[in-house]
Parts: sequence; structure tokens; C-alpha cells
Amino acid sequence: MQQSLSDGKAAETLSGTVVRIVFHSEQSGFSVLRLQVKGSRDPVTVTGYAASLSPGEFVSCNGEWHNDKSYGMQFRAGEISVTPPATIEGIEKYLASGMVRGVGQHFAKVLVEAFGDKVFSVIENAPDKLGSLPGIGEKRSRMIIDAWHEQKAVRDIMVFLQSHSVGTARAVRIYKTYGDKAIEVVRSDPYRLVLDIPGIGFKTADTIASSLGTAQDSPMRARAGVRFVLQEIAGEGHCASTRQRLVDESSELLGIGRENIELALSEEIIHGRLVADDIDGVPCIYLAQLYRAENSVSSSVKRIVAGRLPWEGLDVKEAVRIAEEQTGLVFSASQKNALRASLQSKLLVITGGPGVGKTTLVNAILKVTGSRKLKITLCAPTGRAAKRLSESTGLGAKTIHRLLEFDPQAYDFRKNRDNPLNTELIIVDETSMIDVVLMAKLLAAVPDNAAVMFVGDVDQLPPVGPGAVLDDIIASRTVPVVFLTEVFRQASESRIVINAHRINRGEMPLAHEENMLDDFYFVPASDEDDIRSKLLEVVLKRIPYRFGFDPLKDIQVLTPMNRGGLGTKSLNIALQKELNPDSRKGISRFGTDFAPGDKVIQLVNNYDKDVFNGDIGVIQSVSQEDSLVVVLFDGREVEYESGELDELSLAYATSIHKSQGSEYPAVVIPLTMQHYIMLQRNLLYTAVTRGKQLVMIIGQKKALNRAVAHSVAGNRLTNLAFKLQ
Repeated sequence: MQQSLSDGKAAETLSGTVVRIVFHSEQSGFSVLRLQVKGSRDPVTVTGYAASLSPGEFVSCNGEWHNDKSYGMQFRAGEISVTPPATIEGIEKYLASGMVRGVGQHFAKVLVEAFGDKVFSVIENAPDKLGSLPGIGEKRSRMIIDAWHEQKAVRDIMVFLQSHSVGTARAVRIYKTYGDKAIEVVRSDPYRLVLDIPGIGFKTADTIASSLGTAQDSPMRARAGVRFVLQEIAGEGHCASTRQRLVDESSELLGIGRENIELALSEEIIHGRLVADDIDGVPCIYLAQLYRAENSVSSSVKRIVAGRLPWEGLDVKEAVRIAEEQTGLVFSASQKNALRASLQSKLLVITGGPGVGKTTLVNAILKVTGSRKLKITLCAPTGRAAKRLSESTGLGAKTIHRLLEFDPQAYDFRKNRDNPLNTELIIVDETSMIDVVLMAKLLAAVPDNAAVMFVGDVDQLPPVGPGAVLDDIIASRTVPVVFLTEVFRQASESRIVINAHRINRGEMPLAHEENMLDDFYFVPASDEDDIRSKLLEVVLKRIPYRFGFDPLKDIQVLTPMNRGGLGTKSLNIALQKELNPDSRKGISRFGTDFAPGDKVIQLVNNYDKDVFNGDIGVIQSVSQEDSLVVVLFDGREVEYESGELDELSLAYATSIHKSQGSEYPAVVIPLTMQHYIMLQRNLLYTAVTRGKQLVMIIGQKKALNRAVAHSVAGNRLTNLAFKLQ
């Protein structure tokens, strides 16, 4: 069949089964597919835009043939649509692909043998017949029927989106967010997608809106654009934006005049979605949620500080003596001063780098306060940080999310100002990671009679989310702060500790001594290819052979960026190939292969599953029949349906930002001048302090110089320090 293209060329229709997905962009939907076409012995290459696809699906493509200089003959598709296969063989392959949950290779054969080419009609119109087949009980039958109807609804959404020039891998998310009303919601306000669906940006929503006839100067578009720009600025870590920056960037993004932007701003402020306030005399605009969070942190700090000490009347001098006796340690003068300050403060910050005794001080505080039979709570922002805190203190510690008891139905925490935590002392570790929204929730749940101790390293990276709470509390000078700077003897023998402090002072790390086993190495490399080659060699061979570390369990590659030849995506593919050669036997989704044994990281907070951004786990099993992946997170199994796998990424290599709050036996860090924008002191310092027993930097000396010399601190726009004062 042929039809004419707009440029006069004849278009063909090509149909076949997807054998392999060579490439798929989650953002744009651009795909490179290998298609088995009837009459062709070998699969053909098809390029074009498509929603989420899987091997085994049957697609119809409209387009033309093109002889690419690099890749040879390809079929360029202007449109790729999924169609039910017509042949018995095609139907069985489609059902066996795992696209329909509950049906794998075995049950695909059972269904086809029973119903032939009428199998889709049976599932759709006579599902009761499924229960009569061997091995398909009521539970599996219900799973197949539900999956079929969900997939049908998702396909309708995909077709709708594609008809409006958008290829997206987020159709499943849209369906799960809006259900059967998905198309209705998108038609009425496509900009809601930006707020409600992770991974869908303003440009995608704007493309849909334009296709639906929304005018460029539409007030709805202007308001959505202003909100989006402010969200992007918050994504940089700012709690607010100057009004001028917001207006300028919104006008540029939308291609409309400043007066339209000002009008949209006024409307959003009237409706309470944005808040206007001055910071240092400069007119600024907040997202309402961030404005409320900043005010909440300020009022909670003041409320907690005003309360009485839960150990009031304690003899501080005697307490220091008891702490030495019970810990078996002789405290230095600085440690004694820190312990005295800790026991005299209702709310306190303890900060310092590695090896300065933060853990020793916390344990001393716990010994003293524990003797008073106080109710003590320990928490940290990530699972790994909570686990470390628990191991170092011998007491149970929780993540902040679990401590506050998230309620998925209310989409809020059960513990709050009206239902506070039952505690008299709360110690919060890795405080530098906590953004202003989470801190607001945590402090609101602290009762008036409780004391709070924030422990953290203020020189590490600021939170991924907006705000710089620990920085701001210290800068306000309204809360006592213990600065620990003395590196103790045992820690001072570690080159990791020595060099971390040198980097933090802007000094180059010391080189390792030749022919001596050390715990810190810089391996010079000439360019990106050389760095990559050496990185693979040390992870796969040299470190395991020389130090005995397991390349999967013990070694973590930390890289400054996600993209590029030394980014997380590229390195994960290379490391997966070497460390898990059976990865092709797993399940392929969103351009990534997931297989048993793969190390994976959670990319977003999922309160329903009780897993959070940055949690690392290992895939235990993959079920093609049920389209399920089971991941083990700290001994707890979590199930993911195939459509949810965009929440996971391979974690053989992770970004340095994602490593915050974690420690690993061995850390390998690639550094190149191609990472130029990310070569910052606090980034390198954070990466180095993640390594417990071995740190190896592989890269260009010039890049290391740049990272050590380049300090970008205190550049987040917040007003918390002023509000605390």
C-alpha cells in the first residue's frame, strides 16, 4: 500500500514484529527498532517516534526507505502504530512478550492452542472461557483480563498523544494518574501533565496544547509557563526567584510580551499558587508550597528552642565524666566542649568533615541522655544513611519518611503538628541532604518538649531539592553550632580522610606512595576513551585482584554527570555487559535491560512501595509471564510492573548527587574536562567522602585541578536565615 508524502515522495506501509529495540528516548519517543517483516529473511531497521514498545509487539509503520551513510538501509517512519498481530505465530509471540501481565511463553501457547486467532476476542468479549484452561485459575484469569483492559486504555491514550505530534513513554503513568478520564483531562488542560506526571515537561504539554488549538497568548498557557519556569528554578535548588528573572525567562520560553507574563503572575498570586515577597529588598516570587515550607521551618525552630530541656537539671560536668567512663574514651578538649554545648542546647547543629568525631560525640550524648531513660529517636534522609546511623550507635534508626509514616491515600505524613512524634530527643544524621519541604514536615512533628540535634557535613553537596536548610540555620546565628575540626589519630592515618580535608580547603590531594598499598589513588588518563578503558580495568580486574573487593557488591562508580561517554547511562551499559552477562535474558523497558543480579537505583520517591529516591537494590527475579520485576532493597522485596520500570535505573554507576547519604567500601570517580560545568569542590569532596576503604580518581590532572579550585557555595536564593533571625 502506498500513500503520498507532503514532499511528493511515495510512502509505504511496513508491518512486522519488533525483534529488538536498539534505542528509545523516554523524553521524545524517538526509537530505533529491528523489525521482522514478512518476506524478509533478516530483520530491517526502522527509525521513528513511538510510545513505549516491547519486543514481540506487532507494529505498522508509514514512511519511506533511506540509505544512511553510517548505518545502511533504514525505513524512516513518519508514524509507528501498534496493531494486534494477525497470524497465529504473531499472536503467540505478542502474548509471550510479557506485554499482557499473567501471560508468558507457556500460557501464550495454551491460549493460542485453545482459541487460535480468536484469542483477543475471547479475552475482550468472553473472558469467562479463560478459567476453563489448564493452569489458568481465577487469580491468573483476573490478572490477564485487567492487564488487557488497562493496556487497551493505555493504547487509546498513546494513539491520542501521537495524533497530536507527541511520542511519549509516559502513557502508562498518565493512565494510572487519571484513569479512564485521561484523555478528557489532557484535552481540557494539557498543562496539568507538567504538574502531575513525572518526566513530562512543559514543551511536551505545550506541543499537545498547540495541537489542540491553544493560542500562543492564551492566559492558561501564560500561567502554566510561569509556574513551569519557577519549578525549573526550584529544581536548581532555589526557594524563590527574583521577579525580574522569572518574567524574563518566562517571556523567552513562551515567546510573549512581559505584560502578558505580569498579568499571568498576578493571576497566579491571586489564586494562591505563587507568593510575592522581598529577599534582601529585592522583589521575589515563591511557589506557594516552598514559601509555606520556609515559614514552617522558621516557626518550628523558634517553638522548639523556646521549650524546656528534657534533661533539665543535669550536671553537665559530671555527665562528661560519665560519658568518658561509659565509652572507655578520653575526650579531647574540643570534644568535651562540644559535649557540654550539646547538653545545654534544646536545638543544636553538629557539623564537621570525616574523621573529626561526629559519631563519637553522638554516642557520648546517647550514653548520657540514655541514663535518664529518655525516649530517643534516630533518623536520616535515606535508607543507607539510617542503616549506618543504626550500626554506629547500636540503636534503631529510620528514614524520615518512615518515621513520619506517609499515608498514600492522603498523600501526606500521619505524624504532624496535631499528631506529633512520641520522643524527647531526636538526632537527625546527614542533615545537609534535607530540603526545605521535608525539613518543614519533620520539625512540625517534633513535640515542644523534645530536643533536636542536627548532625551533618555542611561542606557536602546541598540537597537535591530546594533550600539549603543546614547552611541557613548556621548562617542565622540563632542556634548553637558545634564545629568539629580536629582529625583524630586513627582517622589521620587514612589518605581518604587527609585528602578529603585537603580538597575541602582547596588544596590538591596528596599522591599515593609507589609500591605501597594505599586507600587513595589518582590515576592519570589522557582523554575520555583512556579514562573509560582504565575505569573498566580497575573495576573489573585490578581492584578485585589487589584489594579483594567484589566488583558488584563493594565497588561503586560515582560520576559527575548522567550523559556522555563517562556518564551514568553509558557506564552502566558497559558495566552491566561485563558484570551481568545474562542481562539479555531479562526484560527490556524504556531502553534498558533489567535482569536478575542487576544493581538498580530508585529514581523517585514511591510512597506506595515505601522506596525512595536514591535507594539501591538488586533485582531478585524477572517474570516475563507476569511482567513483574522483584527488587531486593535492604532485605525487603519490592515488586515493579513493567510499566513502572522507568522509576528504576541501573546502578553500577550512579551520579555523585545520588550517592549522598551513602558509603561504599570502594569508590571509583572518573573526571574529565568534558564534565567542566560540574567540576566543583563540594561535588568532588562529597564523592571522596563516600569511600570507606578505597577511593580511586581516574582522569585528567587539569580536571582534578579545576574541581579542587572551583568553589560554588551559598548560591541558593532562600530567606530562611533572615526569617530565623
